[in-house]
Amino acid sequence: MNQTQKIIELNGKKITLIGTAHVSRESIDEVTETIKTLNPDCICVELDDKRSDSLQNQEKYQELDIIAVLKKKQGFLLLANLILASYQRRMGANLGVKPGEEMLAAINTAKEINSLAVMVDRPIQTTLRRAWAKNSLWGKCKLLAALLTSAFSKEEVSSSEIESLKTGNEMDSMMDELSDYMPVIKQVLIDERNIYMAHKIWECPGQNVVAVLGAGHLPGVEEALVQISRGEEKTDMEEIAQVPGKSVSGFIATWSIPAIIVGLIVAGFIYGGTRLGTTMILSWVIANAIPAGIGALVAAAHPVTILVSMLSAPITSLCPFIGVGFVAGIVQGFIVKPKVRDMETIQDDVNSLKGWYKNRILRVLLVLLLSSLGSSIGTFVGFGDIISKFFG
Repeated sequence: MNQTQKIIELNGKKITLIGTAHVSRESIDEVTETIKTLNPDCICVELDDKRSDSLQNQEKYQELDIIAVLKKKQGFLLLANLILASYQRRMGANLGVKPGEEMLAAINTAKEINSLAVMVDRPIQTTLRRAWAKNSLWGKCKLLAALLTSAFSKEEVSSSEIESLKTGNEMDSMMDELSDYMPVIKQVLIDERNIYMAHKIWECPGQNVVAVLGAGHLPGVEEALVQISRGEEKTDMEEIAQVPGKSVSGFIATWSIPAIIVGLIVAGFIYGGTRLGTTMILSWVIANAIPAGIGALVAAAHPVTILVSMLSAPITSLCPFIGVGFVAGIVQGFIVKPKVRDMETIQDDVNSLKGWYKNRILRVLLVLLLSSLGSSIGTFVGFGDIISKFFG
Protein backbone atom coordinates (compact mmCIF):
# COMPACT_ATOMS: atom_id res chain seq x y z
CA MET A 1 0.00 0.00 0.00
CA ASN A 2 1.19 3.52 -0.82
CA GLN A 3 2.52 5.42 2.22
CA THR A 4 0.06 8.23 1.45
CA GLN A 5 -2.89 5.88 1.96
CA LYS A 6 -4.41 4.40 5.07
CA ILE A 7 -7.04 1.66 5.13
CA ILE A 8 -9.07 1.21 8.28
CA GLU A 9 -11.95 -1.18 8.95
CA LEU A 10 -14.37 -0.12 11.64
CA ASN A 11 -17.64 -1.87 12.53
CA GLY A 12 -17.74 -3.59 9.14
CA LYS A 13 -17.03 -0.36 7.25
CA LYS A 14 -13.90 -0.10 5.09
CA ILE A 15 -12.54 3.43 4.82
CA THR A 16 -9.57 4.24 2.59
CA LEU A 17 -7.93 7.56 3.37
CA ILE A 18 -5.83 9.07 0.59
CA GLY A 19 -3.40 11.80 1.67
CA THR A 20 -2.62 14.34 -1.02
CA ALA A 21 -0.58 17.46 -1.66
CA HIS A 22 -2.90 20.04 -3.17
CA VAL A 23 -0.59 20.90 -6.08
CA SER A 24 0.79 17.45 -6.86
CA ARG A 25 0.55 15.68 -10.23
CA GLU A 26 1.24 12.37 -8.46
CA SER A 27 -1.70 12.99 -6.12
CA ILE A 28 -4.04 13.51 -9.06
CA ASP A 29 -2.98 10.21 -10.62
CA GLU A 30 -3.12 8.36 -7.31
CA VAL A 31 -6.63 9.61 -6.52
CA THR A 32 -7.96 8.65 -9.94
CA GLU A 33 -6.36 5.20 -10.00
CA THR A 34 -7.33 4.33 -6.42
CA ILE A 35 -10.97 5.27 -6.89
CA LYS A 36 -11.23 3.29 -10.13
CA THR A 37 -9.56 0.28 -8.51
CA LEU A 38 -11.65 0.26 -5.33
CA ASN A 39 -14.94 1.33 -6.96
CA PRO A 40 -16.25 2.69 -3.64
CA ASP A 41 -19.87 3.27 -2.66
CA CYS A 42 -19.05 6.82 -1.60
CA ILE A 43 -16.17 9.23 -2.21
CA CYS A 44 -15.55 11.87 0.45
CA VAL A 45 -13.76 15.03 -0.65
CA GLU A 46 -12.01 17.65 1.48
CA LEU A 47 -14.12 20.50 0.13
CA ASP A 48 -17.29 22.30 1.16
CA ASP A 49 -20.11 22.85 -1.32
CA LYS A 50 -19.08 26.41 -2.22
CA ARG A 51 -15.44 25.51 -2.84
CA SER A 52 -16.54 22.52 -4.87
CA ASP A 53 -18.71 24.79 -7.00
CA SER A 54 -15.86 27.28 -7.44
CA LEU A 55 -13.45 24.51 -8.40
CA GLN A 56 -15.83 23.19 -11.02
CA ASN A 57 -16.69 26.71 -12.19
CA GLN A 58 -13.33 28.36 -12.85
CA GLU A 59 -15.03 31.59 -13.97
CA LYS A 60 -16.66 32.12 -10.58
CA TYR A 61 -14.71 35.29 -9.77
CA GLN A 62 -16.15 36.94 -12.90
CA GLU A 63 -19.51 37.02 -11.09
CA LEU A 64 -18.02 38.75 -8.04
CA ASP A 65 -19.98 41.73 -6.70
CA ILE A 66 -17.56 43.52 -4.36
CA ILE A 67 -20.22 45.87 -2.99
CA ALA A 68 -22.43 42.93 -2.04
CA VAL A 69 -19.44 41.26 -0.36
CA LEU A 70 -18.75 44.37 1.73
CA LYS A 71 -22.40 44.80 2.68
CA LYS A 72 -22.37 41.24 4.03
CA LYS A 73 -19.23 42.23 6.01
CA GLN A 74 -17.22 39.54 4.22
CA GLY A 75 -14.45 41.78 2.88
CA PHE A 76 -11.73 40.34 5.11
CA LEU A 77 -12.93 36.80 4.34
CA LEU A 78 -12.62 37.49 0.62
CA LEU A 79 -9.17 38.97 1.20
CA ALA A 80 -8.01 35.85 3.08
CA ASN A 81 -9.52 33.53 0.45
CA LEU A 82 -7.79 35.33 -2.40
CA ILE A 83 -4.40 35.30 -0.66
CA LEU A 84 -4.61 31.62 0.28
CA ALA A 85 -5.76 30.66 -3.22
CA SER A 86 -3.00 32.70 -4.86
CA TYR A 87 -0.36 31.09 -2.63
CA GLN A 88 -1.45 27.61 -3.68
CA ARG A 89 -1.65 28.62 -7.33
CA ARG A 90 1.87 29.99 -7.17
CA MET A 91 3.14 26.77 -5.58
CA GLY A 92 1.65 24.72 -8.39
CA ALA A 93 2.54 27.07 -11.25
CA ASN A 94 5.97 25.54 -11.93
CA LEU A 95 4.49 22.04 -11.76
CA GLY A 96 1.67 22.67 -14.23
CA VAL A 97 -0.91 21.85 -11.56
CA LYS A 98 -3.72 24.02 -10.27
CA PRO A 99 -4.58 23.85 -6.55
CA GLY A 100 -7.33 21.39 -5.78
CA GLU A 101 -7.01 19.44 -9.03
CA GLU A 102 -6.78 16.18 -7.09
CA MET A 103 -10.11 17.03 -5.44
CA LEU A 104 -11.62 17.82 -8.83
CA ALA A 105 -10.22 14.51 -10.09
CA ALA A 106 -12.03 12.72 -7.25
CA ILE A 107 -15.32 14.42 -8.14
CA ASN A 108 -14.96 13.70 -11.85
CA THR A 109 -13.93 10.08 -11.26
CA ALA A 110 -16.95 9.61 -8.99
CA LYS A 111 -19.17 10.75 -11.87
CA GLU A 112 -17.32 8.44 -14.25
CA ILE A 113 -17.90 5.30 -12.15
CA ASN A 114 -21.38 6.46 -11.10
CA SER A 115 -20.45 6.72 -7.42
CA LEU A 116 -21.62 9.24 -4.84
CA ALA A 117 -19.29 12.19 -4.13
CA VAL A 118 -19.82 13.96 -0.79
CA MET A 119 -18.18 17.23 0.28
CA VAL A 120 -17.15 16.68 3.90
CA ASP A 121 -15.19 19.80 4.87
CA ARG A 122 -16.48 22.63 7.02
CA PRO A 123 -17.39 25.78 5.04
CA ILE A 124 -14.27 27.89 4.57
CA GLN A 125 -16.12 31.04 5.73
CA THR A 126 -16.90 29.37 9.06
CA THR A 127 -13.33 28.15 9.48
CA LEU A 128 -11.76 31.54 8.76
CA ARG A 129 -14.25 33.43 10.93
CA ARG A 130 -13.67 31.00 13.81
CA ALA A 131 -9.90 31.41 13.42
CA TRP A 132 -10.32 35.18 13.64
CA ALA A 133 -12.87 35.19 16.45
CA LYS A 134 -10.97 32.77 18.70
CA ASN A 135 -7.64 34.59 18.37
CA SER A 136 -6.30 37.24 20.71
CA LEU A 137 -5.32 40.66 19.36
CA TRP A 138 -1.70 39.51 19.10
CA GLY A 139 -2.84 36.31 17.38
CA LYS A 140 -4.86 38.33 14.88
CA CYS A 141 -1.78 40.45 14.12
CA LYS A 142 0.34 37.34 13.52
CA LEU A 143 -2.35 35.82 11.31
CA LEU A 144 -2.65 39.00 9.24
CA ALA A 145 1.13 39.24 8.93
CA ALA A 146 1.36 35.61 7.79
CA LEU A 147 -1.33 36.15 5.16
CA LEU A 148 0.30 39.31 3.77
CA THR A 149 3.74 37.67 3.75
CA SER A 150 2.41 34.72 1.76
CA ALA A 151 0.68 37.08 -0.67
CA PHE A 152 3.95 38.63 -1.82
CA SER A 153 6.27 35.68 -1.28
CA LYS A 154 8.37 34.75 -4.31
CA GLU A 155 9.30 31.34 -2.95
CA GLU A 156 9.33 28.56 -5.54
CA VAL A 157 8.71 24.94 -4.62
CA SER A 158 10.03 21.96 -6.56
CA SER A 159 8.11 18.78 -7.35
CA SER A 160 10.21 16.77 -4.90
CA GLU A 161 9.52 19.28 -2.11
CA ILE A 162 5.78 19.07 -2.80
CA GLU A 163 5.85 15.28 -2.64
CA SER A 164 7.88 15.36 0.60
CA LEU A 165 4.97 17.22 2.23
CA LYS A 166 3.00 13.98 2.10
CA THR A 167 5.48 12.10 4.29
CA GLY A 168 4.98 11.84 8.02
CA ASN A 169 8.22 13.50 9.12
CA GLU A 170 7.81 16.59 6.94
CA MET A 171 4.15 17.01 7.83
CA ASP A 172 4.72 16.44 11.55
CA SER A 173 7.42 19.10 11.53
CA MET A 174 5.11 21.60 9.81
CA MET A 175 2.27 20.88 12.24
CA ASP A 176 4.57 21.30 15.24
CA GLU A 177 5.83 24.61 13.85
CA LEU A 178 2.29 25.88 13.25
CA SER A 179 1.22 24.76 16.71
CA ASP A 180 4.10 26.65 18.33
CA TYR A 181 3.66 29.84 16.30
CA MET A 182 -0.15 30.06 16.17
CA PRO A 183 -1.77 27.41 18.42
CA VAL A 184 -5.30 28.73 17.94
CA ILE A 185 -4.93 28.64 14.16
CA LYS A 186 -3.71 25.04 14.32
CA GLN A 187 -6.66 24.13 16.53
CA VAL A 188 -9.23 25.70 14.17
CA LEU A 189 -7.67 24.92 10.78
CA ILE A 190 -6.45 21.41 11.56
CA ASP A 191 -7.79 19.83 14.75
CA GLU A 192 -11.41 20.97 14.51
CA ARG A 193 -11.62 20.14 10.81
CA ASN A 194 -10.17 16.68 11.43
CA ILE A 195 -13.04 15.95 13.81
CA TYR A 196 -15.63 17.63 11.57
CA MET A 197 -14.53 15.67 8.49
CA ALA A 198 -14.28 12.39 10.41
CA HIS A 199 -17.92 12.71 11.48
CA LYS A 200 -19.00 13.51 7.92
CA ILE A 201 -17.01 10.55 6.55
CA TRP A 202 -18.53 8.23 9.15
CA GLU A 203 -22.04 9.36 8.19
CA CYS A 204 -21.50 8.64 4.47
CA PRO A 205 -23.56 5.74 3.10
CA GLY A 206 -22.04 2.43 2.02
CA GLN A 207 -19.53 -0.05 3.41
CA ASN A 208 -16.71 0.86 1.03
CA VAL A 209 -15.70 4.50 1.36
CA VAL A 210 -12.75 6.49 -0.02
CA ALA A 211 -11.81 9.85 1.50
CA VAL A 212 -9.51 12.26 -0.36
CA LEU A 213 -7.82 14.59 2.14
CA GLY A 214 -4.75 16.77 2.47
CA ALA A 215 -1.95 14.61 3.85
CA GLY A 216 -1.75 16.69 7.03
CA HIS A 217 -5.26 15.59 8.01
CA LEU A 218 -4.71 11.83 7.77
CA PRO A 219 -3.49 11.06 11.33
CA GLY A 220 -6.10 13.28 12.98
CA VAL A 221 -9.00 12.02 10.85
CA GLU A 222 -7.98 8.39 11.40
CA GLU A 223 -7.81 8.90 15.17
CA ALA A 224 -11.21 10.64 15.22
CA LEU A 225 -12.81 7.88 13.11
CA VAL A 226 -11.60 5.22 15.53
CA GLN A 227 -13.00 7.19 18.47
CA ILE A 228 -16.33 7.74 16.68
CA SER A 229 -16.66 4.01 15.95
CA ARG A 230 -16.16 3.29 19.64
CA GLY A 231 -18.50 6.03 20.78
CA GLU A 232 -15.62 7.87 22.46
CA GLU A 233 -15.63 11.05 20.36
CA LYS A 234 -17.60 13.64 22.33
CA THR A 235 -16.97 16.89 20.43
CA ASP A 236 -19.98 19.21 20.21
CA MET A 237 -20.42 19.20 16.42
CA GLU A 238 -22.94 22.02 16.51
CA GLU A 239 -20.43 24.23 18.32
CA ILE A 240 -17.53 23.71 15.88
CA ALA A 241 -19.86 24.17 12.92
CA GLN A 242 -20.59 27.81 13.71
CA VAL A 243 -18.82 31.05 14.50
CA PRO A 244 -18.62 31.53 18.28
CA GLY A 245 -20.71 34.36 19.60
CA LYS A 246 -19.23 36.99 21.85
CA SER A 247 -19.07 36.15 25.51
CA VAL A 248 -20.22 38.59 28.17
CA SER A 249 -16.59 39.52 28.83
CA GLY A 250 -16.01 39.97 25.09
CA PHE A 251 -19.07 42.18 24.81
CA ILE A 252 -17.89 44.29 27.73
CA ALA A 253 -14.38 44.56 26.26
CA THR A 254 -15.78 45.61 22.88
CA TRP A 255 -17.84 48.44 24.34
CA SER A 256 -15.59 49.43 27.22
CA ILE A 257 -13.20 51.72 25.32
CA PRO A 258 -15.98 53.62 23.46
CA ALA A 259 -17.91 53.97 26.74
CA ILE A 260 -14.85 55.22 28.63
CA ILE A 261 -14.00 57.70 25.85
CA VAL A 262 -17.51 59.12 25.72
CA GLY A 263 -17.63 59.21 29.51
CA LEU A 264 -14.32 61.08 29.74
CA ILE A 265 -15.43 63.65 27.15
CA VAL A 266 -18.71 64.23 29.00
CA ALA A 267 -16.77 64.51 32.27
CA GLY A 268 -14.43 66.95 30.55
CA PHE A 269 -17.35 69.26 29.80
CA ILE A 270 -18.73 68.89 33.34
CA TYR A 271 -15.53 69.37 35.32
CA GLY A 272 -13.34 71.28 32.89
CA GLY A 273 -15.87 73.39 31.07
CA THR A 274 -16.47 73.91 27.40
CA ARG A 275 -12.82 74.48 26.61
CA LEU A 276 -11.58 71.13 27.97
CA GLY A 277 -14.52 69.19 26.52
CA THR A 278 -14.06 70.74 23.09
CA THR A 279 -10.30 70.10 23.20
CA MET A 280 -10.90 66.43 24.00
CA ILE A 281 -13.39 66.06 21.13
CA LEU A 282 -10.97 67.74 18.73
CA SER A 283 -8.17 65.48 19.94
CA TRP A 284 -10.29 62.38 19.29
CA VAL A 285 -11.33 63.55 15.82
CA ILE A 286 -7.78 64.39 14.73
CA ALA A 287 -6.28 61.20 16.20
CA ASN A 288 -8.76 59.05 14.24
CA ALA A 289 -9.21 61.05 11.06
CA ILE A 290 -5.56 61.48 10.12
CA PRO A 291 -4.42 57.81 10.37
CA ALA A 292 -7.59 56.60 8.61
CA GLY A 293 -7.07 59.16 5.85
CA ILE A 294 -3.42 58.19 5.52
CA GLY A 295 -4.42 54.53 5.26
CA ALA A 296 -6.87 55.32 2.46
CA LEU A 297 -4.26 57.53 0.77
CA VAL A 298 -1.62 54.77 0.86
CA ALA A 299 -4.23 52.47 -0.71
CA ALA A 300 -4.53 55.00 -3.58
CA ALA A 301 -8.20 55.56 -2.77
CA HIS A 302 -10.29 58.13 -4.61
CA PRO A 303 -10.11 61.63 -2.99
CA VAL A 304 -13.76 61.34 -1.98
CA THR A 305 -13.02 58.00 -0.30
CA ILE A 306 -10.12 59.56 1.61
CA LEU A 307 -12.37 62.39 2.78
CA VAL A 308 -15.13 59.96 3.81
CA SER A 309 -12.57 57.87 5.70
CA MET A 310 -11.43 60.90 7.67
CA LEU A 311 -14.96 62.06 8.43
CA SER A 312 -16.32 58.66 9.44
CA ALA A 313 -13.35 57.28 11.43
CA PRO A 314 -14.00 59.28 14.63
CA ILE A 315 -17.61 58.03 14.60
CA THR A 316 -17.10 54.42 13.54
CA SER A 317 -14.32 54.02 16.13
CA LEU A 318 -17.00 54.47 18.79
CA CYS A 319 -19.37 51.96 17.19
CA PRO A 320 -18.20 48.30 17.17
CA PHE A 321 -20.97 47.36 14.71
CA ILE A 322 -19.44 49.20 11.78
CA GLY A 323 -15.85 50.01 10.88
CA VAL A 324 -14.35 52.77 8.79
CA GLY A 325 -13.01 50.15 6.36
CA PHE A 326 -16.57 49.04 5.62
CA VAL A 327 -17.64 52.61 4.85
CA ALA A 328 -14.51 53.49 2.87
CA GLY A 329 -14.61 50.25 0.88
CA ILE A 330 -18.21 50.73 -0.21
CA VAL A 331 -17.57 54.37 -1.21
CA GLN A 332 -14.48 53.33 -3.19
CA GLY A 333 -16.42 50.54 -4.90
CA PHE A 334 -19.24 52.89 -5.90
CA ILE A 335 -16.97 55.66 -7.19
CA VAL A 336 -14.34 53.51 -8.92
CA LYS A 337 -16.50 50.67 -10.17
CA PRO A 338 -14.70 47.40 -10.96
CA LYS A 339 -14.58 46.39 -14.62
CA VAL A 340 -14.95 42.95 -16.18
CA ARG A 341 -11.19 42.83 -16.65
CA ASP A 342 -10.66 43.20 -12.89
CA MET A 343 -12.81 40.15 -12.28
CA GLU A 344 -11.00 38.14 -14.96
CA THR A 345 -7.48 38.90 -13.70
CA ILE A 346 -8.00 39.08 -9.95
CA GLN A 347 -6.33 35.72 -9.21
CA ASP A 348 -3.19 36.80 -11.10
CA ASP A 349 -3.16 40.39 -9.83
CA VAL A 350 -3.21 39.30 -6.18
CA ASN A 351 0.34 37.96 -6.60
CA SER A 352 1.99 41.36 -6.94
CA LEU A 353 1.90 44.72 -5.19
CA LYS A 354 1.36 46.41 -8.56
CA GLY A 355 -1.62 44.15 -9.18
CA TRP A 356 -3.26 45.25 -5.92
CA TYR A 357 -3.21 48.86 -7.09
CA LYS A 358 -4.10 48.11 -10.71
CA ASN A 359 -7.05 45.83 -9.98
CA ARG A 360 -10.06 47.82 -8.80
CA ILE A 361 -11.50 44.99 -6.72
CA LEU A 362 -8.22 44.45 -4.92
CA ARG A 363 -7.84 48.18 -4.39
CA VAL A 364 -11.23 48.23 -2.63
CA LEU A 365 -9.95 45.49 -0.31
CA LEU A 366 -6.73 47.44 0.18
CA VAL A 367 -8.76 50.52 1.15
CA LEU A 368 -10.75 48.35 3.56
CA LEU A 369 -7.59 46.97 5.15
CA LEU A 370 -5.43 50.10 5.39
CA SER A 371 -8.15 52.52 6.49
CA SER A 372 -9.17 50.02 9.19
CA LEU A 373 -5.56 49.71 10.30
CA GLY A 374 -5.20 53.50 10.41
CA SER A 375 -8.38 53.88 12.43
CA SER A 376 -7.24 51.20 14.91
CA ILE A 377 -3.98 53.05 15.46
CA GLY A 378 -5.89 56.32 15.83
CA THR A 379 -8.21 54.80 18.43
CA PHE A 380 -5.35 53.90 20.75
CA VAL A 381 -3.57 57.21 20.16
CA GLY A 382 -6.76 59.22 20.72
CA PHE A 383 -7.67 57.20 23.81
CA GLY A 384 -4.29 57.90 25.39
CA ASP A 385 -4.44 61.59 24.48
CA ILE A 386 -7.91 62.05 25.97
CA ILE A 387 -6.83 60.40 29.23
CA SER A 388 -3.76 62.63 29.43
CA LYS A 389 -5.84 65.76 28.79
CA PHE A 390 -8.47 64.86 31.39
CA PHE A 391 -6.01 63.95 34.15
CA GLY A 392 -3.30 66.40 33.07
